[in-house]
Amino acid sequence: MPKVLISDKLSPAAVEIFKQRGVEVDVKTGLKPEELMAIIGEYDGLAIRSATKVTKDVLAAATNLKVVGRAGIGVDNVDVPAATARGVVVMNTPFGNSITTAEHAIAMMLSLAREIPAANASTHAGKWEKNRFMGVELYGKVLGVIGCGNIGAIVADRAIGLKMRVVAYDPFLSPERAQDLGVEKVELEDLLRRADFITLHTPLTEQTRNILDAKALSKTKPGVRIINCARGGLIVEEALKAAIDAGHVAGAALDVFAEEPAKAHPLFGNDKVIATPHLGASTTEAQENVALQVAEQMSDYLTTGAVTNALNMPSVSAEDAPKLRPYMKLAEQLGGFAGQITETGLKAVTIEYEGQVSELNTRPLTAVVLKGLLSPLMESVNMVNAPVIAKERDIKISETKRDSAGDYQTLVRVIVTTERQTRTLAGTLFGGDKPRIVEIEEVPVEAEVTPHMLFIRNEDKPGFIGKLGTTLGDAGVNIATFHLGRTAPGATAIALVSVDQLVEEQLLTRIAALPGVVRAKGLSF
Repeated sequence: MPKVLISDKLSPAAVEIFKQRGVEVDVKTGLKPEELMAIIGEYDGLAIRSATKVTKDVLAAATNLKVVGRAGIGVDNVDVPAATARGVVVMNTPFGNSITTAEHAIAMMLSLAREIPAANASTHAGKWEKNRFMGVELYGKVLGVIGCGNIGAIVADRAIGLKMRVVAYDPFLSPERAQDLGVEKVELEDLLRRADFITLHTPLTEQTRNILDAKALSKTKPGVRIINCARGGLIVEEALKAAIDAGHVAGAALDVFAEEPAKAHPLFGNDKVIATPHLGASTTEAQENVALQVAEQMSDYLTTGAVTNALNMPSVSAEDAPKLRPYMKLAEQLGGFAGQITETGLKAVTIEYEGQVSELNTRPLTAVVLKGLLSPLMESVNMVNAPVIAKERDIKISETKRDSAGDYQTLVRVIVTTERQTRTLAGTLFGGDKPRIVEIEEVPVEAEVTPHMLFIRNEDKPGFIGKLGTTLGDAGVNIATFHLGRTAPGATAIALVSVDQLVEEQLLTRIAALPGVVRAKGLSF
């Protein structure tokens, strides 16, 4: 009988689920690292929240461990690469607290509109300052939702119920999905210009970090109110303080901060700022939901092999795994490449499998492509939930298979359709296990993917390669490999350059300004 250790406080109902599904369970909370390491070798599964640290050393001692289940979204306390190396599946429960977080954002917005915390403190102090607290109605106001995924969509629904008009900025939000939600899809600058309230529900990525900086705040409507129940780091807090002090921003409600725990902060003590200690998921129902979900997921995996919400493993049988492993790497590279060069809303993704790969179970490969495609703009995307996320956003996914091979014995082609254009990427395996990119936007190339790359579309004219090399050299960037392709002499050309370091934005701007450059993009893998 499989055996699970619960090392953090979970609902008693989770214990019952394990038992009902044929899993033996022990509850031992508050263990010190050395105490956990001393006993973890007895268990097949480990159920945690945020207190237990599943380190490399803990995993090394977990000789029988097959799965770690995190009741909640974040897995910062789990060494996922180390778990993967040891064959330990890491699961989370990404949707268990969506309603709770959305409701907290609505509560913060209402409190901000009516200055409830400050009025409460004043009344408790016996001041009765009725004329001091002049709020605003939500009725008829424009709510700008930055990030209209699972939580953002729930907030939009609740706001529409309050008779607000909702505009949403989200590159992955399709027009059809926006119509279904009853929101107007807009660009960020339009949202900033029109919104009376702005609420953030986007993950913290390189694209969204500091999305509300001084420049963005200067474009907002005077008197705007801002709510952040998503992630610290989305707002430049010093710029927000300056905008509030200047009277441009009427107030802010923050549940998250760039550094947590936030026990001292420049915005604390300001009557125009409401602050809560990261309470987005703190309701009885949410805690119960994530505990039950993690117990169900872990039990299913240990008793039947079913995988749900795994961060480091696709749904794949033991028989197929060895055959699929090199294709998994190729699929993630193709998806990651496509995701990093896609800047508008996705409408459809087609994955074509030709030759030898068409004979395999390609569903896990499609999931891996989607994971790579969605990951650059979203967090907590894995090989299991990527298809669900795509479906929720009305991204049409299709597969085609052809037994016959063309120029290569095996080929995977990814066709991405956005609101503006269609892009294609194709790759193959050299020597049976070495992924290579062999086509980019219908231009033939032959390139190995490396950690840092530079992708350029340019006019095929003499002298370009020299100018590019000089620009990179002047910036101290060393070229590892240089891959070129073109459709015809003098037509469209592609350069895919492998470099030894991340290409900074300032250097990309200089490269984009070179004569003949159509587009320049830094890539990371």
